[in-house]
Amino acid sequence: MMNTHVTIIGAGPAGLTAAYLLAKNKINVIVLESDPHEVGGIAKTAKYKGYCFDIGGHRFFSKAEEVEALWSELLPHDMLERPRSSRIYYRQQFFSYPLKAFEALHKLGIIESARCIGSYLKARLFPIKKIVSFSDWVSAHFGERLFSIFFKTYTEKVWGMRCNDISADWAAQRIKGLSLLSAMMNALLPKKWLKRKNSDTIKTLIDTFRYPRKGPGMLWEACADKIRQQGGTILMGCPAFRCEYQQHQWMTFYRDPQGETGSIVSDHVISSAPLRDLILHYVSPMLSSHVLRAAQALRYRDFLIVVLILKDKNPFKDNWIYVHDPKVDVARIQNFKSWSPDMVPDPDMCCYGMEYFCFDHDNLWMAPDEALIKKATHELTQLGLAHQEDVVDGCVLRQSKAYPVYDNQYQTHVDTIRKELDIQFPTLHVVGRNGMHKYNNQDHAMMTAMLTVKNILAGKRIYDIWEVNQDAEYHESGAPGAHRLTHGLRHVPERIS
Repeated sequence: MMNTHVTIIGAGPAGLTAAYLLAKNKINVIVLESDPHEVGGIAKTAKYKGYCFDIGGHRFFSKAEEVEALWSELLPHDMLERPRSSRIYYRQQFFSYPLKAFEALHKLGIIESARCIGSYLKARLFPIKKIVSFSDWVSAHFGERLFSIFFKTYTEKVWGMRCNDISADWAAQRIKGLSLLSAMMNALLPKKWLKRKNSDTIKTLIDTFRYPRKGPGMLWEACADKIRQQGGTILMGCPAFRCEYQQHQWMTFYRDPQGETGSIVSDHVISSAPLRDLILHYVSPMLSSHVLRAAQALRYRDFLIVVLILKDKNPFKDNWIYVHDPKVDVARIQNFKSWSPDMVPDPDMCCYGMEYFCFDHDNLWMAPDEALIKKATHELTQLGLAHQEDVVDGCVLRQSKAYPVYDNQYQTHVDTIRKELDIQFPTLHVVGRNGMHKYNNQDHAMMTAMLTVKNILAGKRIYDIWEVNQDAEYHESGAPGAHRLTHGLRHVPERIS
């Protein structure tokens, strides 16, 4: 048995941020991480034969000055300034992302362009009277033809839902007020005029971003080293499996790499474990039956990356490309060499991450690695981005619970869980993407941890971390639950009721 002031479950961006800031303030902290080798969670750097891989792609850019400053503090000398480039790949052509109307119409050819314009004019002359679905919204703003080319395939691959079943609310938030007409205006009007109309920096449109030389895990490994130097403890290969709350203290149980059980007594627990698992399997005393039902209803989207190592023929230099082709299952292709040249040890080689979105019980997830490497090689060749003989090696990385699924009841479920946690366990703090079942970016997850640490140091809840939104902004809050839960939630596809 060990004693500490704060026990942290998970050594991802949120957990390590909390641990670093607590240790920096001379607070005893112990971190439990299930991975025996790597810290960083989904933001770790995976490695294979000297090649480094970024799981999902992590651009280091944030509107929050605190987050940017912390990145500089943790890794002052190995952050590169990298050009941002991502395009859509369709019919063996690259299209700018976001779409540039004239470029898209030019590359589609005269006949297809005429069809797209005709489809757009039809949408304007005969508008959809009741916009309900994602396909309704995009078709109304771009025309059905451009919707089917540039929106439908990729969206359905990522989220595992038909566009007709996804709520229009997500399109309205994700694509803002953009239409084919406004896209053309963006192409024609001087940029200085556009800046006057919209002075906000849009995160997905930045020209450059910072990036650790050896991938995102390099920063989190540096963070872990600093935590240890400041007296904090990180137990690798030690998954937590139970958290008991008794007499205003926590007893957290874990298993070490040898299978032995250990325990930690602490005043606070910070958890970035999936919210469903925390409620159903970890916390004790058990919560009420309606909270357990709410937790059981939470769902996750998983994905896997098939990493292919091949001869560098320079087919594209983007960080990643979005594959809008229904003939292949791959949704996105990362080019790790474009993230950082140091991630590829041989300058004559390149390394691609073929990303497939799935559920952890489906055929794709369960397929053997050899079959997945063969499939990815075939699809890369089919797309015309490589020749089969150029591929020399490969490996498979699986990431479960990569994205929390937002269905039409998830807000109610999360709200139900949150309210009872606040009442029953005032010193249990959930942070990060999976911990809060929020579709957070890395910087958002870090901000939830930063505000949690401020609350712990203050000895009371000054900030409501649920108010962290898609721009990592937050609102000072009084009593828990004083603001609507939806205020700080980043939108993702929601199934139509």
